[in-house]
Formats: sequence, structure tokens, C-alpha cells
Amino acid sequence: MPSTMEDNRTGESVEDGDDVEDQSPIEQVALTVPVTDDPSLPVMTFRMWTLGFLSCISLMFINTFFAYRTQPLAVSSIFAQILVLPAGRLMAAVLPKRATRVPLIGWEFSLNPGPFNMKEHVLITVFANAGVSFGGGDAFSVGAINVIKAFYKKNISFVAALIIVITTQVLGYGWAGLLRKYLVQPAYMWWPSNLVQVSLFRTLHEREQRQGLSRMQFFTIFMIISFAYYVLPGYLFTILSFFSWICWISPHSVTAHQIGSGLHGLGIGAATLDWAGVSSYLGSPLVTPWFSIVNIGIGFFLFIYVFIPLSYWKFDIYNARRFPIFSSQLFTDTGHKYNTTQILTPEFDLNIEAYDRYSKLYLSTFFAFSTGFGFARIAATLTHVILFNGSEILKQSRSSINTDKPDVHARLMRYYNDVPQWWFLILLAGSMALSLILSIIWKDDIQLPWWGMLLACGIACILSLPIGVIQATTNQQPGYNVVAEFIIGYLLPGKPIANILFKTYGRISTVHALSFLADLKLGHYMKIPPRCMYVAQGLTRGCTQLVGTIVAGTINLCIAWWMLTGIENICDVDSLPPDSPWTCPKDRVAFDASVIWGLVGPKRLFGPLGPYKNLVWLFLVGALLPVIVWSLSKLFPKAEWLKLINIPVLLGGFASMPPATPVNIGTWIIIGSIFNYFIFRLRKRWWQRYNYVLSASMDAGTAFMGVLLYFSLGSENKGIKWWGTEIDHCSLASCPTAPGISVKGCPLF
Repeated sequence: MPSTMEDNRTGESVEDGDDVEDQSPIEQVALTVPVTDDPSLPVMTFRMWTLGFLSCISLMFINTFFAYRTQPLAVSSIFAQILVLPAGRLMAAVLPKRATRVPLIGWEFSLNPGPFNMKEHVLITVFANAGVSFGGGDAFSVGAINVIKAFYKKNISFVAALIIVITTQVLGYGWAGLLRKYLVQPAYMWWPSNLVQVSLFRTLHEREQRQGLSRMQFFTIFMIISFAYYVLPGYLFTILSFFSWICWISPHSVTAHQIGSGLHGLGIGAATLDWAGVSSYLGSPLVTPWFSIVNIGIGFFLFIYVFIPLSYWKFDIYNARRFPIFSSQLFTDTGHKYNTTQILTPEFDLNIEAYDRYSKLYLSTFFAFSTGFGFARIAATLTHVILFNGSEILKQSRSSINTDKPDVHARLMRYYNDVPQWWFLILLAGSMALSLILSIIWKDDIQLPWWGMLLACGIACILSLPIGVIQATTNQQPGYNVVAEFIIGYLLPGKPIANILFKTYGRISTVHALSFLADLKLGHYMKIPPRCMYVAQGLTRGCTQLVGTIVAGTINLCIAWWMLTGIENICDVDSLPPDSPWTCPKDRVAFDASVIWGLVGPKRLFGPLGPYKNLVWLFLVGALLPVIVWSLSKLFPKAEWLKLINIPVLLGGFASMPPATPVNIGTWIIIGSIFNYFIFRLRKRWWQRYNYVLSASMDAGTAFMGVLLYFSLGSENKGIKWWGTEIDHCSLASCPTAPGISVKGCPLF
């Protein structure tokens, strides 16, 4: 690879590898990302387009189809990342190298421009990521359609649904384009999760000198081990996912079950020996930097093992003992699960008389405080970024990356033409205009007026940058779902569909923006020409952009529409046969949230007459905590550790619970500490060579076995039943402990 390149805009040359300045200031990046580039490598090849589209469509179909099942299957892009390597090399071996002419326009290209290279592989993975985000966890726009049609039984036109899917994606791409200068180009915005991808690409493509196990050999060995092992927690011995031994000692004690249950309790002494359980909620613990793990650990420990026990057993805050200690369910005042059908009109509006007659809505104390600290988290995110990153953001706004002193990767990227900002602005303006048309023409279907659409976009515009700063530096993404639902719930009470779409255009467009930015940073590290990234992302997510989004979004929505109209009573648990797999658990959560925030509304929960009115003060608490930390860091400038206290991340240590459980987060903290503190400091050369490769191999092996188990056994409901497949063995953990509260299956106190 050449080590000297001429900048095609400035004429300045870039020398690689001469001194310390030719390394990233972030040690993990310096140890992982190469500081060389070969601009002659072909990128936009026939192989890339073919394998990219196939990867995107395949993952899109699999993730969308199986998302409706009781046990959803989510296949990550790492699945395609590994499978396309032999396919790409096969195409390089068999395709003809002669030039192919396109009729009429006279354009020529080669089907086989040479060996299958790393840059092609990166862009194929970007395509695959689109299949994951459309069909997988980030595809909230399709989830919103599911809730409207399957849960509310409300008709919505296919055209309106398609506009919702497309515009939320393109909005995210527009925000990403505006934020590139702040979240991609600066060296200190390093996006830790991308280092796993970089390490895996290098493992699959680079040849190493023999020094013990090569990274490819290491990857293969541990992928096979992970693949073989996952048959235990995934099928034969599922108790390994929640290994709660305290419940075995005291099988009839409610308190012991509440303390020891890894699934429905505090998880003290419990552990998960399932990699999928460890990495599902906060990502791989091998990727997150040590200071971030410490912040998460402190917040998690204080909340789960100090705050919740005191609130539940000592002070009985919000009648805590009437409800389970750890639950996201909705409850009546007698401790029973809330039946939302009792308070709905036929038009799915709130029947206020029925609500007053049936029961007010109550949350477990854990869920109530988790929601309240969500208020604090988003306020802390804004304050933290203003105080700790405000000067850098302001400086970046006033200057260009070309006038500041960039790191080696930014200098190498100068060789390529950048994407003009107006390309992104056109996308942003077009998607906002289409969203406004949607809110005017189909206002009865979506309930969200034009001003609500603009407000959602405004919130996304304001919050995407501070949340992006946190994610780019800590590998954690503070959410503001609750805040978005809270705002529109106050402004449009009794409008559950408006509530869910407001969250889609606000919070979810931010999620898409950050996903696009992560891909752009991956392209930055791998030296992919920015305009190639724009086209690749555009054809799957964004215009070639708009045309590509229409294609991908239409395929995604067609799969969902086909299932919603073709499977009778899909998502309706009460009407489905008992053994039906089409229960839509993810969409059930979204529906419940729309009931809480859109139907009942925050006024009845957190307003002046609501049972949880004091929790709104946590907005102020969250805003003030970073001010205290920042002030202490200025008073004691030599105490460098003070600058590492990150309040949004600290408050995010328990943000994913539920559905995450204490045992998921606790095990994640322990594993992350071992690898990113002890091994990083004591065996740095091993860490540099194998840490991210190990993370990728664990993900890959688990994913492959998960798919194999699903298609061979899970899809046919072929399970085995014995003591080792009964998860948790803590049946009393969900019982209330208040005197006189009678719940089926629980002792009466």
C-alpha cells in the first residue's frame, strides 16, 4: 500500500507512520485501526452491488418475518459480513474480467476488476446494516404500523404507511449529514463499537507474520467454540441464561426469590452464562471503554442494590409492596395486572368514567423510578454536553476540519472528494415536506397534526447531537423515548396513535441518524470514499438516496403488510390459538407504551393529581448533577478522574431494564472490567491483537447457532422439557408482599 498520497484538493502530501502524530490520540483506535490507505482499490464494483443488495434484502426479510414471533429472531450484519467473504472471492475467481458495455448509454465496467478487497467488503456490510435496521430492532416505523393495524385494528392506507417508513429513514440520514462535522471527523468522536468491525475486516483480509495464533485462526477457534456452546443456553440447558441458585436454597421464600431471581428480581448471586444475554442490551462488554463501564457500574449498583431495596422494603414508596419488586407490567390498585380493554371506547379513546370506575393505573416502584430517572438522564445529557463538550462543538461550528489540525485518518480521507452539504439538506427538506403532507392528507389516520410533526423534528434536531456525543465517546446511547411520549401526551391527551408516531419521528429518527453516523465513521476508519458511502447508504437507506429508500422501504413494508393481512388475528393473543407463535412481543411493548402515555396520558400519572407527580423534579436533578461534577473538575483540575464522571452514562446503567434484567447488566460489567481494565493494562499486546477479534467471534458463533436452532427446532416448536430448561426457578419473585393483597399463585401476607 502506498504511504504517500496527494490531497486532490489542497495539494498537500500525507506521510504515514513516521511519528506519534500519525497515530490517533485515542489509544484503542491507535491499537486497532491501520494508518495506511490504497486509493487505487476498486470500490463500487459489480460484486459489491450484487452481494450488497442480496445481503440487505435477505436480512430484511428474515428480521421482519421473525420479529412477529413469540421468540423473535434478530440476525445481525456480522452474519452477512462473514458469509459474503467466500462469495466475493468466488465471484473474483469465476467472473470474466473483460469490459461490459451498457446499451444505449455506452457506459463500460468490468464484472471482475481484480481480487475481492476489504473496501468492497465494508460497503457490502453497510448494505447489510440496512437490512438489520429496517427489519430489526431499529425499525420502529414498521412497528408503529403494526400497532395501528394489529392492536388498534385501525385502517391505514399503504401509501401513508410507506411514507412513514421512508421519511423516518431519510430524516435520520439528513440529521446525520448535518452532524458529520461534529460526530465523524473529530478524532475524539471515536465510536468504540466500530473497532470490532475494523478488527474483523483486518482479520478476514490481512495476512500476518506467524507469531503464535494468527487473528484468523483465533477467530475461527473461538467462533467454533461459541457456536458449539450456544446449544446449551439456547436449547438443551436454558437455565444457564438465568442461573439463580439462591432460589434453590429457599424455594418457598418470596423474599429470597425477590433477592436472588435473575429474571424477576434483584439478581444477587445470579449470573448469565449466555453470551446473547450478556451482549443483547448494552452491546459487547469487550468494546465499551473502561471509564464508561465504571460509570455504568456505579449507577447500576446504587439503583439496584441501594435505592430499590430501600424504596421497597424500608419505606414502601408508592405502595411498592403491593406490586412485584421488578416488573414493567401495569397494575390496578389491588396489585392485579391492568386490563386496558376495560377503559377503552370502541374508537380507542379513553373512557374517563370507566377509568375512574375500574382503577387508576399504577406502576411497580422499580418501573416508576426507572421512568423518572429517564427524565433525569435526558436533562443530564444536555447539560453534560454543553459543559464538557460545548467549547469543542462551538469551535467546530466556527471552523472547518481542513483548517484545524486533523488526526491521521482525517488527513488520509482528504484524498477523496467530500459530500457537499446541500446533498443532505435536500434530503432533509424533502423528507420534512413529505411528512407534513402526510399529517395533512391522512390526519384522521395518524392523529398527529402538522405542528406535532414539526415539534418532533425539532426535538430530534436538538437532541441528536448531544446524544451522539455520548454514544461516540462511551458506546452508550441515552434514550429519550419517555420524554418524547411525555411531551406529546401532555399536548395531545387521549391520542395513542399520535403518541407513537410522534416518538417515531422524534426519537427513532435520531436512532437512525446515529446508526448512519456510526457507518460513516466506519467508512472513515476504513478509508472508503465519502461519496461511495453516500451512494451505498443512500441506495439502502437514504436518495440515489430517495429511489433506494423507496425500494428498501417498500420491500420491508410489503413483508409486514403481507403478514398483517395474511395471518388471521396476528398479534391478538386473546384470539390466537394457545400454541400460535405470532404474538408480536416487541409490538406489545410499544402498544402498552402508547396506552400509558397516549391513552391514559402523563397528566393522570405525573401531573398534579397523579400518583407519581414528584418524579418530574428529576428533570431538574438531572440538569444539575453535571453542573456539580463540572464545577468540581474546575476546582480540582489535577483530579483527572473527575472529568471521567459521566452523569448520563451513570444514569444509563439501568436504563435498559426492563427488558434487560440485573443479571444481564451485572455480568456485562464483570466481563467488561476483566477485559478492558485488567487485560488491557496487564496484557496489552494480547488485548491489541485479540480483544475485538474475540468479541466478533463470540457474536458470530452465537448468531450462527441461534439461526440453526431456530430453523431446525424453534420454528417447529420442537423443545425439550426438564429441570434444566425451566428458566430461573424463582416463581415467587413476582409476588407482592403487602398485607391483604391476594394474587393467584402467591402467598397471602
